[in-house]
Amino acid sequence: VRGEDMTWNGLELAACRLPIQNPDTPVYGVIGNPVGHSRSPALHNGALASCSMPGVYVPLLVDSLPDFLAAFPSNDYAGFSVTIPHKEAALECCDEVDPVAQSIGAVNTIIRQPDGSLKGYNTDWEAAIGAIEAQLGSGERPLEGKTVVVVGAGGAGRGVAFGARHKGAARVLIANRNPERAEALAASIEGAEAVSWEDLQEGHVAGDVLANTTSVGMVPNVEDTPVPAAGLQKAKYALVFDAVYTPMETRLLKDAAASGSITVSGLEMFVGQAAAQFKLFTGEAGPVDLMRQKVLDSLQAN
Repeated sequence: VRGEDMTWNGLELAACRLPIQNPDTPVYGVIGNPVGHSRSPALHNGALASCSMPGVYVPLLVDSLPDFLAAFPSNDYAGFSVTIPHKEAALECCDEVDPVAQSIGAVNTIIRQPDGSLKGYNTDWEAAIGAIEAQLGSGERPLEGKTVVVVGAGGAGRGVAFGARHKGAARVLIANRNPERAEALAASIEGAEAVSWEDLQEGHVAGDVLANTTSVGMVPNVEDTPVPAAGLQKAKYALVFDAVYTPMETRLLKDAAASGSITVSGLEMFVGQAAAQFKLFTGEAGPVDLMRQKVLDSLQAN
Protein backbone atom coordinates (compact mmCIF):
# COMPACT_ATOMS: atom_id res chain seq x y z
CA VAL A 1 0.00 0.00 0.00
CA ARG A 2 1.46 3.34 -0.97
CA GLY A 3 0.15 6.12 1.22
CA GLU A 4 1.17 9.00 -1.02
CA ASP A 5 -2.00 8.47 -3.07
CA MET A 6 -4.19 9.11 -0.03
CA THR A 7 -5.65 12.30 -1.47
CA TRP A 8 -6.45 15.31 0.72
CA ASN A 9 -10.07 14.89 -0.29
CA GLY A 10 -10.16 11.38 1.16
CA LEU A 11 -8.07 12.17 4.22
CA GLU A 12 -10.05 15.29 5.09
CA LEU A 13 -13.36 13.45 4.94
CA ALA A 14 -12.00 10.58 7.01
CA ALA A 15 -10.52 12.96 9.59
CA CYS A 16 -13.85 14.74 10.01
CA ARG A 17 -15.29 11.48 11.31
CA LEU A 18 -12.57 10.84 13.89
CA PRO A 19 -14.45 12.32 16.91
CA ILE A 20 -17.11 9.59 16.72
CA GLN A 21 -14.69 6.71 16.09
CA ASN A 22 -13.35 4.14 18.56
CA PRO A 23 -11.25 0.95 18.37
CA ASP A 24 -14.31 -1.02 17.22
CA THR A 25 -15.20 1.39 14.39
CA PRO A 26 -15.59 -0.38 11.03
CA VAL A 27 -12.97 0.68 8.50
CA TYR A 28 -13.72 0.44 4.78
CA GLY A 29 -11.60 1.34 1.80
CA VAL A 30 -11.35 1.50 -1.97
CA ILE A 31 -8.56 -0.64 -3.41
CA GLY A 32 -7.14 0.38 -6.76
CA ASN A 33 -4.20 1.54 -8.82
CA PRO A 34 -4.57 4.41 -9.53
CA VAL A 35 -6.96 5.47 -6.78
CA GLY A 36 -6.28 9.17 -6.23
CA HIS A 37 -9.06 10.11 -8.66
CA SER A 38 -11.69 8.10 -6.80
CA ARG A 39 -14.65 9.92 -5.29
CA SER A 40 -15.60 6.85 -3.25
CA PRO A 41 -14.27 8.40 0.02
CA ALA A 42 -16.41 11.50 -0.49
CA LEU A 43 -19.45 9.41 -1.30
CA HIS A 44 -19.16 6.75 1.42
CA ASN A 45 -18.01 9.02 4.26
CA GLY A 46 -20.82 11.41 3.41
CA ALA A 47 -23.34 8.57 3.39
CA LEU A 48 -22.11 7.17 6.71
CA ALA A 49 -22.33 10.63 8.30
CA SER A 50 -25.81 11.29 6.94
CA CYS A 51 -27.06 8.00 8.38
CA SER A 52 -25.30 8.67 11.73
CA MET A 53 -23.47 5.38 11.36
CA PRO A 54 -20.00 4.54 12.70
CA GLY A 55 -17.34 3.84 10.16
CA VAL A 56 -14.62 5.49 8.13
CA TYR A 57 -13.73 4.95 4.47
CA VAL A 58 -10.24 5.54 3.05
CA PRO A 59 -8.47 5.31 -0.35
CA LEU A 60 -5.88 2.53 -0.63
CA LEU A 61 -3.32 2.47 -3.44
CA VAL A 62 -2.52 -1.23 -3.80
CA ASP A 63 -0.09 -2.85 -6.23
CA SER A 64 -0.84 -6.48 -5.34
CA LEU A 65 -4.23 -7.44 -3.94
CA PRO A 66 -3.11 -10.84 -2.58
CA ASP A 67 -0.16 -9.22 -0.77
CA PHE A 68 -2.39 -6.50 0.67
CA LEU A 69 -4.98 -8.96 1.98
CA ALA A 70 -2.22 -11.14 3.44
CA ALA A 71 -0.88 -8.11 5.31
CA PHE A 72 -4.33 -7.39 6.82
CA PRO A 73 -5.74 -10.87 7.49
CA SER A 74 -7.89 -10.08 10.54
CA ASN A 75 -10.64 -7.55 11.20
CA ASP A 76 -8.54 -4.48 10.40
CA TYR A 77 -10.93 -3.74 7.54
CA ALA A 78 -14.65 -4.53 7.43
CA GLY A 79 -15.06 -4.26 3.69
CA PHE A 80 -13.61 -2.98 0.44
CA SER A 81 -14.61 -1.45 -2.84
CA VAL A 82 -12.39 -2.84 -5.59
CA THR A 83 -11.55 -0.90 -8.73
CA ILE A 84 -9.12 -1.07 -11.67
CA PRO A 85 -7.08 -3.26 -12.07
CA HIS A 86 -7.97 -5.67 -9.25
CA LYS A 87 -11.53 -6.85 -9.94
CA GLU A 88 -10.57 -10.15 -11.51
CA ALA A 89 -7.87 -10.83 -8.92
CA ALA A 90 -10.43 -10.14 -6.19
CA LEU A 91 -12.45 -13.12 -7.38
CA GLU A 92 -9.54 -15.42 -6.57
CA CYS A 93 -8.80 -13.75 -3.23
CA CYS A 94 -12.22 -14.31 -1.67
CA ASP A 95 -13.11 -17.32 0.44
CA GLU A 96 -16.66 -17.22 -0.94
CA VAL A 97 -18.10 -15.53 -4.02
CA ASP A 98 -21.69 -14.58 -4.75
CA PRO A 99 -23.01 -16.71 -7.68
CA VAL A 100 -23.61 -13.68 -9.91
CA ALA A 101 -20.08 -12.37 -9.35
CA GLN A 102 -18.79 -15.88 -10.03
CA SER A 103 -20.66 -15.97 -13.34
CA ILE A 104 -19.32 -12.55 -14.30
CA GLY A 105 -15.78 -13.44 -13.28
CA ALA A 106 -15.13 -10.22 -11.39
CA VAL A 107 -15.63 -8.83 -7.88
CA ASN A 108 -15.95 -5.14 -7.04
CA THR A 109 -17.06 -5.50 -3.40
CA ILE A 110 -15.48 -7.55 -0.61
CA ILE A 111 -17.17 -8.04 2.75
CA ARG A 112 -15.43 -9.46 5.82
CA GLN A 113 -17.89 -11.89 7.38
CA PRO A 114 -18.29 -12.50 11.14
CA ASP A 115 -15.91 -15.48 11.02
CA GLY A 116 -13.23 -13.33 9.36
CA SER A 117 -13.60 -14.84 5.90
CA LEU A 118 -14.02 -12.71 2.80
CA LYS A 119 -17.06 -12.80 0.50
CA GLY A 120 -17.07 -11.17 -2.92
CA TYR A 121 -19.93 -9.51 -4.80
CA ASN A 122 -20.39 -7.62 -8.04
CA THR A 123 -22.54 -4.47 -7.89
CA ASP A 124 -21.18 -3.05 -11.17
CA TRP A 125 -23.32 -4.84 -13.67
CA GLU A 126 -26.78 -3.77 -12.52
CA ALA A 127 -25.62 -0.19 -12.03
CA ALA A 128 -24.10 0.04 -15.52
CA ILE A 129 -26.98 -1.68 -17.29
CA GLY A 130 -29.52 0.34 -15.31
CA ALA A 131 -27.85 3.61 -16.38
CA ILE A 132 -27.90 2.49 -20.03
CA GLU A 133 -31.50 1.25 -19.95
CA ALA A 134 -32.74 4.44 -18.30
CA GLN A 135 -31.68 6.46 -21.37
CA LEU A 136 -32.19 3.86 -24.09
CA GLY A 137 -35.97 3.74 -24.20
CA SER A 138 -39.21 2.78 -22.54
CA GLY A 139 -40.44 -0.69 -21.75
CA GLU A 140 -39.37 -3.33 -19.29
CA ARG A 141 -36.42 -4.59 -21.38
CA PRO A 142 -34.95 -1.75 -23.47
CA LEU A 143 -31.94 -3.88 -24.44
CA GLU A 144 -34.07 -6.70 -25.84
CA GLY A 145 -32.80 -7.64 -29.30
CA LYS A 146 -30.11 -4.95 -29.34
CA THR A 147 -26.42 -5.24 -30.20
CA VAL A 148 -24.09 -3.99 -27.47
CA VAL A 149 -20.45 -3.24 -28.23
CA VAL A 150 -18.26 -3.47 -25.12
CA VAL A 151 -14.86 -1.79 -25.09
CA GLY A 152 -12.60 -3.56 -22.61
CA ALA A 153 -12.40 -7.08 -21.25
CA GLY A 154 -11.52 -6.41 -17.62
CA GLY A 155 -13.75 -6.57 -14.58
CA ALA A 156 -16.13 -3.78 -15.62
CA GLY A 157 -16.28 -5.13 -19.16
CA ARG A 158 -17.25 -8.52 -17.85
CA GLY A 159 -20.07 -6.96 -15.83
CA VAL A 160 -21.49 -5.01 -18.77
CA ALA A 161 -21.21 -7.95 -21.18
CA PHE A 162 -22.91 -10.28 -18.69
CA GLY A 163 -25.59 -7.73 -17.89
CA ALA A 164 -26.37 -6.95 -21.52
CA ARG A 165 -27.01 -10.60 -22.31
CA HIS A 166 -28.95 -11.06 -19.08
CA LYS A 167 -31.23 -8.17 -20.11
CA GLY A 168 -31.94 -9.59 -23.55
CA ALA A 169 -29.28 -8.16 -25.89
CA ALA A 170 -29.18 -10.30 -29.03
CA ARG A 171 -25.45 -9.81 -29.57
CA VAL A 172 -22.55 -8.65 -27.43
CA LEU A 173 -19.42 -7.65 -29.30
CA ILE A 174 -16.21 -7.26 -27.30
CA ALA A 175 -13.16 -5.27 -28.38
CA ASN A 176 -9.93 -5.09 -26.42
CA ARG A 177 -6.38 -4.00 -27.22
CA ASN A 178 -5.31 -7.50 -26.19
CA PRO A 179 -7.40 -9.70 -28.54
CA GLU A 180 -6.82 -12.82 -26.47
CA ARG A 181 -8.62 -11.25 -23.51
CA ALA A 182 -11.55 -10.25 -25.72
CA GLU A 183 -11.77 -13.77 -27.11
CA ALA A 184 -11.62 -15.32 -23.65
CA LEU A 185 -14.43 -13.10 -22.35
CA ALA A 186 -16.56 -13.73 -25.45
CA ALA A 187 -16.10 -17.47 -25.04
CA SER A 188 -17.48 -17.27 -21.49
CA ILE A 189 -20.76 -15.55 -22.48
CA GLU A 190 -23.33 -17.16 -24.76
CA GLY A 191 -24.07 -14.96 -27.76
CA ALA A 192 -20.91 -12.88 -27.37
CA GLU A 193 -18.09 -12.57 -29.87
CA ALA A 194 -14.76 -10.80 -30.07
CA VAL A 195 -14.14 -8.12 -32.70
CA SER A 196 -10.87 -6.52 -33.70
CA TRP A 197 -9.63 -3.33 -32.12
CA GLU A 198 -8.77 -1.96 -35.55
CA ASP A 199 -12.32 -2.51 -36.85
CA LEU A 200 -13.71 -0.71 -33.79
CA GLN A 201 -11.40 2.26 -34.34
CA GLU A 202 -12.37 2.52 -38.00
CA GLY A 203 -16.11 2.38 -37.36
CA HIS A 204 -16.65 -1.07 -38.84
CA VAL A 205 -18.24 -2.52 -35.69
CA ALA A 206 -21.94 -1.70 -35.87
CA GLY A 207 -24.24 -1.80 -32.87
CA ASP A 208 -26.99 -0.03 -30.98
CA VAL A 209 -24.98 0.67 -27.82
CA LEU A 210 -21.29 1.34 -27.31
CA ALA A 211 -20.06 0.89 -23.73
CA ASN A 212 -16.54 1.92 -22.74
CA THR A 213 -15.46 0.06 -19.63
CA THR A 214 -11.77 0.99 -19.76
CA SER A 215 -10.03 3.87 -17.99
CA VAL A 216 -9.09 5.56 -21.28
CA GLY A 217 -10.00 9.25 -21.06
CA MET A 218 -9.85 9.41 -17.28
CA VAL A 219 -8.11 12.27 -15.47
CA PRO A 220 -5.36 13.29 -16.17
CA ASN A 221 -5.46 11.93 -19.75
CA VAL A 222 -8.70 13.69 -20.64
CA GLU A 223 -7.93 14.06 -24.37
CA ASP A 224 -7.59 10.30 -24.86
CA THR A 225 -10.50 8.29 -26.24
CA PRO A 226 -11.06 4.57 -26.86
CA VAL A 227 -12.87 5.28 -30.16
CA PRO A 228 -11.96 8.25 -32.36
CA ALA A 229 -14.58 10.67 -33.62
CA ALA A 230 -14.37 9.35 -37.16
CA GLY A 231 -15.15 5.84 -35.96
CA LEU A 232 -18.17 7.06 -34.00
CA GLN A 233 -19.45 9.02 -37.00
CA LYS A 234 -19.25 5.97 -39.21
CA ALA A 235 -20.74 3.46 -36.74
CA LYS A 236 -23.60 5.77 -35.64
CA TYR A 237 -24.41 4.18 -32.28
CA ALA A 238 -27.79 5.09 -30.84
CA LEU A 239 -26.27 5.39 -27.35
CA VAL A 240 -22.72 5.69 -26.01
CA PHE A 241 -21.95 4.94 -22.37
CA ASP A 242 -18.64 5.71 -20.67
CA ALA A 243 -17.86 4.15 -17.29
CA VAL A 244 -15.33 6.94 -16.66
CA TYR A 245 -16.79 9.66 -14.42
CA THR A 246 -13.70 11.86 -13.91
CA PRO A 247 -14.36 13.92 -15.97
CA MET A 248 -18.10 13.39 -16.32
CA GLU A 249 -18.01 14.51 -19.95
CA THR A 250 -15.13 12.60 -21.51
CA ARG A 251 -13.69 13.10 -24.96
CA LEU A 252 -15.59 9.96 -26.02
CA LEU A 253 -18.91 11.40 -24.87
CA LYS A 254 -18.25 14.79 -26.48
CA ASP A 255 -17.48 13.14 -29.81
CA ALA A 256 -20.47 10.80 -29.46
CA ALA A 257 -22.84 13.70 -28.82
CA ALA A 258 -21.47 15.47 -31.89
CA SER A 259 -22.21 12.36 -33.95
CA GLY A 260 -25.84 12.35 -32.79
CA SER A 261 -25.69 9.62 -30.12
CA ILE A 262 -27.43 9.70 -26.76
CA THR A 263 -24.67 9.85 -24.14
CA VAL A 264 -24.54 8.41 -20.63
CA SER A 265 -21.74 9.32 -18.21
CA GLY A 266 -20.29 6.98 -15.64
CA LEU A 267 -21.72 9.01 -12.75
CA GLU A 268 -24.96 7.04 -12.50
CA MET A 269 -23.15 3.71 -12.68
CA PHE A 270 -20.72 4.89 -10.01
CA VAL A 271 -23.47 6.04 -7.65
CA GLY A 272 -25.58 2.95 -8.30
CA GLN A 273 -22.82 0.45 -7.60
CA ALA A 274 -21.79 2.42 -4.49
CA ALA A 275 -25.34 2.44 -3.12
CA ALA A 276 -25.46 -1.34 -3.47
CA GLN A 277 -22.05 -1.55 -1.75
CA PHE A 278 -23.28 0.63 1.10
CA LYS A 279 -26.14 -1.83 1.67
CA LEU A 280 -23.65 -4.71 1.79
CA PHE A 281 -21.35 -2.76 4.12
CA THR A 282 -23.98 -1.57 6.59
CA GLY A 283 -27.22 -3.45 6.00
CA GLU A 284 -28.95 -0.12 5.33
CA ALA A 285 -30.11 1.35 2.01
CA GLY A 286 -27.69 3.89 0.60
CA PRO A 287 -28.90 7.52 0.41
CA VAL A 288 -28.63 7.70 -3.39
CA ASP A 289 -29.43 11.40 -3.87
CA LEU A 290 -26.96 12.45 -1.20
CA MET A 291 -24.31 10.14 -2.64
CA ARG A 292 -24.73 11.68 -6.07
CA GLN A 293 -24.46 15.18 -4.63
CA LYS A 294 -21.32 14.29 -2.67
CA VAL A 295 -19.67 13.12 -5.87
CA LEU A 296 -20.72 16.26 -7.73
CA ASP A 297 -19.46 18.47 -4.90
CA SER A 298 -16.16 16.61 -4.87
CA LEU A 299 -15.74 16.95 -8.64
CA GLN A 300 -16.51 20.67 -8.53
CA ALA A 301 -14.06 21.20 -5.67
CA ASN A 302 -11.27 19.75 -7.77
